[in-house]
Amino acid sequence: MAKRKTSSNAGPDVILIGAGIMSATLGVLLKELQPDITIDIYERLDVAAAESSDAWNNAGTGHSAFCELNYTPEHPDGSIETAKAVKIAESFEISKQFWAFLVEQGFLSDANFIRPIPHMSFVWGDANVEYLRKRFEALMQSHLFHGMKYTEDPDQVANWVPLVMEGREPSQRVAATRMDIGTDVNFGALTRAMFYQLQRMEGINLYFAHEVRDLWRSKSQGGWKIRVENVTTGDVRDVRAGFLFIGAGGGSLRLLEKSDIPESRGYGGFPVSGQWLKCLNRDIIERHQAKVYGKAAVGSPPMSVPHLDTRMINGKKELLFGPYAGFSTKFLKHGSYMDLPKSIQMTNIAPMLMAGLHNVPLTRYLIQQVFQSPDDRLSALRDYFPNASMEDWELEVAGQRVQVIKKDEEEGGVLEFGTEVVSAADGSIAALLGASPGASTAVSIMLDLLKRCFPEQMQSEPWQRKLKEMILSFGKSLAKDAQLTQQVREYTSRVLDLPNIEPIPEVTR
Repeated sequence: MAKRKTSSNAGPDVILIGAGIMSATLGVLLKELQPDITIDIYERLDVAAAESSDAWNNAGTGHSAFCELNYTPEHPDGSIETAKAVKIAESFEISKQFWAFLVEQGFLSDANFIRPIPHMSFVWGDANVEYLRKRFEALMQSHLFHGMKYTEDPDQVANWVPLVMEGREPSQRVAATRMDIGTDVNFGALTRAMFYQLQRMEGINLYFAHEVRDLWRSKSQGGWKIRVENVTTGDVRDVRAGFLFIGAGGGSLRLLEKSDIPESRGYGGFPVSGQWLKCLNRDIIERHQAKVYGKAAVGSPPMSVPHLDTRMINGKKELLFGPYAGFSTKFLKHGSYMDLPKSIQMTNIAPMLMAGLHNVPLTRYLIQQVFQSPDDRLSALRDYFPNASMEDWELEVAGQRVQVIKKDEEEGGVLEFGTEVVSAADGSIAALLGASPGASTAVSIMLDLLKRCFPEQMQSEPWQRKLKEMILSFGKSLAKDAQLTQQVREYTSRVLDLPNIEPIPEVTR
């Protein structure tokens, strides 16, 4: 089909690329803060949240650092680092506040996207038990982790999660922590609900099956222009906006590179694919009620931390184990095998090579994962469910993640396992790179983006007033204020229909 070139006249104020949780969050924030703003959203697939935000493509964990051991590394002297865990716990509380506001205002019709589920860490062996005990003691210094329980009693663990203990060697030393205020979040359902309401609002246009092919600065009018193709008809048009956000998941890096802003140079991407074992036996599914996280294998990426995971997907209880990591040169689940080769440029080839040299254990781990047999996968599952039988499980393909590689003065290039916002000095364009714990901390990430890209508006009285209305703790530190944390959790629990929390005693750090 021949491509027909058309052009638009007056463009929107803002263009969002990608219909995932990040674009949805930013779009809603901007529309709440400035009701007359105009926004175009472009998504290459025919539905929102079909990549990383989809329920089958992520862990669905409301990441609060309650159970994720990779957020609390052990230092060489044996001490436990908790700064990242505290930050993530605080960030998730901010997300819950924003979601509660949207439910309370009727923007979201209900809170079915979030459900209570205990978060547990489970380990075995003397060294790991000692680590978990120290981790528990370190986290208990922060009121954000008030209510966490710790045990080395096998009977208590069996009471919490019977599948984990049945068939286990009685002499094996085990330990577990449990947080009853943990959550399971269907980020796909949440994202689609947000976009459903957004596109009904004046000034919002959501275009599915539209792929952004190119972007460049608009020298005559200011801001940015994108060249977007309707993949159904083949029509191509150029659209201009004053602000451009690239929230295209694994596709963000290639689009960021096209911007040619100085801040984008030196960034690369390392794709990691994933798979789950999905339980088919309803009796087994009903007997497990927790998200049970363990320790990641040496050299493995954070997204590969093993967990036996109760989920609620499309109103149905599910049980997953994994994820099993793999390698693909695709940057998106529905992407191209040329994504990685095309992302390599003169500005990032050196950091990518150096990051590879510094992460040989990761490369070795991914090769091992790629060549895993069904028996290998079953063996990993039996570490957490000793009586597991392969006939009760099937393999499910999960999402694709692109870990950030960036230039480093000392190392030459480093591999990052978090999320990172890259923005131009003038604030006219920003892109989100990276993966976990992205979705859970989307609100905090987008608030930081607004501070960078809309600094004057963020300091204005109308925006400040609205932000404090949407987020009770805005401008304050939950990590330093136990009373505020109590107030916030009581509010979000009530509105989001989560269990009541027990009072938090004052904790001084």
